[in-house]
Amino acid sequence: MAIPVWLRNRSAWWLALLYALLLLSGFYTSAWTIWRHELYRKLPFLAVPLAFALATPLSSRQRYWIGVFFTLGVTAVGIATAGRYWLSPGASSEELREATNLQSVTGIFHIHFGVMLAMACAFSAVLAQRAYTPSGRWLLWGGTIVSAFILHALVYRTGLLAFYAILSFNALRLLATRRWWKIGLLLLVVLATAPVVAYHSIPSVSRQVTESRYDIAMFYEQRDINDYSLAKRLAAWQTASVIARNNPWLGVGAADATDEMMAQYSWHSFGLTPLNRVMVHNQYLHFLLASGLVGLGLWLLVLLAPLAQPALRHNPYVYNFLLIQGVAMLVDSLLEVQTSFNLFVFCYGFLLVATERQRADLTK
Repeated sequence: MAIPVWLRNRSAWWLALLYALLLLSGFYTSAWTIWRHELYRKLPFLAVPLAFALATPLSSRQRYWIGVFFTLGVTAVGIATAGRYWLSPGASSEELREATNLQSVTGIFHIHFGVMLAMACAFSAVLAQRAYTPSGRWLLWGGTIVSAFILHALVYRTGLLAFYAILSFNALRLLATRRWWKIGLLLLVVLATAPVVAYHSIPSVSRQVTESRYDIAMFYEQRDINDYSLAKRLAAWQTASVIARNNPWLGVGAADATDEMMAQYSWHSFGLTPLNRVMVHNQYLHFLLASGLVGLGLWLLVLLAPLAQPALRHNPYVYNFLLIQGVAMLVDSLLEVQTSFNLFVFCYGFLLVATERQRADLTK
């Protein structure tokens, strides 16, 4: 039978345990309708790893072309989105000024598209080193540069945070090697100069930095924060922290998290109207709120436990993907929106579960 192959795949375990915890929350939830919907919505935690663990493995060439399609596809959508911004700078600048940012031309929300652009930057660079032709190599390196430029031009803050995290990590990793230390040093120079150059040369960047600082100051000065996204996020973090301290081990239940947040807001609203009382915007804090220390521990295992396996730890696709997702989830609850949830689960299966399965096949 093929099922034991799935059971031996440790990368698949962690997502299955998250789903098991969701099942367990049914014993103490009060929102049965939402709980049943969450069981259905998060079935990919089981189904996607199962598919990658049992299906006939793709060849390295097939995996390469899937990666190329993803990275260049995201870059192309980014070019179209930036083109819309440049062709109608008045309306788009107003969106940027209000910190709502621009969704992609395909309708993907700016936070999630920014994460996809950061992934395109990282994966294009890795794929370029494995390109089959010189033209393909240059095309992929071009995709990295263009995606990075679009991230800065449209000021996708979550994507930029993830981008600079992978740039820093890879610079330090290369700097520690004898063969590639010069490239690592070059990346450190880029890391030090790129934000400064972007701030002084791209108006949308300088505007967003100034307004982000003002946004945060509005919260700490206890002023009206109804129209300020970062301030509302800080209010949400404080609200969730209060609830988590009162429910430390198993949380309030994934289905009850929203109701508990709104109830806590009714005690301390930070001056926010009901429409502006947002959810957590931090995946780690969201797990702590919904599933307690147990849920947060399982989530950390999802991100960190695969790195205990050398085949995954040394795979540049794997560690770049986990770093991008792990950093982006510091400022947004990506698993709570279906687009980013599906992206995470598919990439986890494609990059981690399938790689571990192939390694197991080779060692038989």
